[in-house]
Amino acid sequence: MAAALDAAFERAAPVWLDLARTLGQSGDARLAHAPSAAGTISDLGLMLAWTLVVGDLAAGSEDVAVVCDDPWLFRHLAALPGVRAEGEPPPLHRREYLLALRGLASRLRVGLRMAMAAIALRRQRRLTRPGTPVLLVYGHPASRTDGFDAYFGPLMQNIPSLGRMLHVDCLPERARALEDGGRTLSLHGFGSPLYALTRLWSARWRPRCHGPHSWLLRRAAALESGGGQAAMIRWQIHCQRRWLDAAKPAVVAWPWENHGWERDFAAACRRRGIATIGCQHATIGRHELNHAAHSLNDPALELPDRISAVGPAAARRLAEWGIPASHLVIGGVWRFAPAAPLPFDPAGPVFLALPAQTDIARQMIAAGRRLGAADHRVLVREHPMTPVGFKPEPGMEAASGSLPQVGAVRAVVFAATTVGLEALLAGLPVVRFLPEGILANDILPDRPPVPAADAEGLAEAVVMARPVAGLAESDVFIPAGTAAWRQWLTGGTP
Repeated sequence: MAAALDAAFERAAPVWLDLARTLGQSGDARLAHAPSAAGTISDLGLMLAWTLVVGDLAAGSEDVAVVCDDPWLFRHLAALPGVRAEGEPPPLHRREYLLALRGLASRLRVGLRMAMAAIALRRQRRLTRPGTPVLLVYGHPASRTDGFDAYFGPLMQNIPSLGRMLHVDCLPERARALEDGGRTLSLHGFGSPLYALTRLWSARWRPRCHGPHSWLLRRAAALESGGGQAAMIRWQIHCQRRWLDAAKPAVVAWPWENHGWERDFAAACRRRGIATIGCQHATIGRHELNHAAHSLNDPALELPDRISAVGPAAARRLAEWGIPASHLVIGGVWRFAPAAPLPFDPAGPVFLALPAQTDIARQMIAAGRRLGAADHRVLVREHPMTPVGFKPEPGMEAASGSLPQVGAVRAVVFAATTVGLEALLAGLPVVRFLPEGILANDILPDRPPVPAADAEGLAEAVVMARPVAGLAESDVFIPAGTAAWRQWLTGGTP
């Protein structure tokens, strides 16, 4: 079933992208992730995949019992041809009511926190350097005061005029620590505390829920409105527009993923005559539909002027997904060092690389117990940003470091993390883990194919796994060139 769900998502992808384009026509769509087809945040695509899986079962010759306790999905599936609903549908209105209360409380809290952040950092407005090139980045813990940036490496160190603006996800104390005399500032300092207190509490995505997917849209709207993310996105948009008006930067580059706030930012820059560069900072696998232009209403307005891919494989995928050739360049990668061959030992341990999604990580730990029971030694590497509290147990132990630091391994089991790609490039056998009931984004290029397995088939897949040939690092990652980036950001001599 895990493999069937993974395959169904491929079939559902065009449906989600078409639906996302329609959803994006409303003014509040940029406050949500379903209209961006962002599968790591919205599970609307997963629900569309479940629709196809159940529809295939209903069209078969056998009677199949499908147990569903999701109130929206139950009602959606019950309307499919060949499906007969048994019993009472799961309660709906209480769930929606509780989510609405939770969302209101979350947005009120966000408004208060953002107002306090704006007050704490308002003095940074005076440090603005108008007309300079700027990197707009997230508050990554690996960024430093000496100009090194987790997303753009030493670029600030090599271009003295280049500044850094921090996304509103960065806490005020972290923003102050990176300030460095005004070269790094926070968007919070440009926001209005009054706006935070009076406008963020009402930030919600309210799509028109009609048509064959009406129950799924109602579900997506309820879930997205059940927290504070819409308020945070509205605050990001408010602050970035005010910063553009105050600073009038010459050009802005940022880690591009084509989310709603980025679409608004690209449009705001274009209206103000500010050049933009969207930098691919992570892999673009076949599931990461938010990068596609198909969900945009106006690509000429909502895309950056230049989109920099990390290598030819990503550039090809972006072109297939509708990014115009006039926008595409291969600017190389800042975040990944060239892959060195890593030692392979058929009698060595299995390296279990957990993803940032904690529900998938917990499934992988449970699957790792089966490997331990099959006499495999398992090294568990938790995601550094979202650890799940793994404790050593028989056959399983915590990895002593990252993959290059643990020595020879038998194979690497991964899901939705670039560790799998790094292992593949380093010549190690890899197995992509398929979780039950949810989707783990496939972050690999289309070729060469690699084995995939669910928990039940993982032990056999590990035994059968061999190093995969046919993937050239030069097709995946090109080292970023400072000279080209200097030309793009400053217009100076490359």
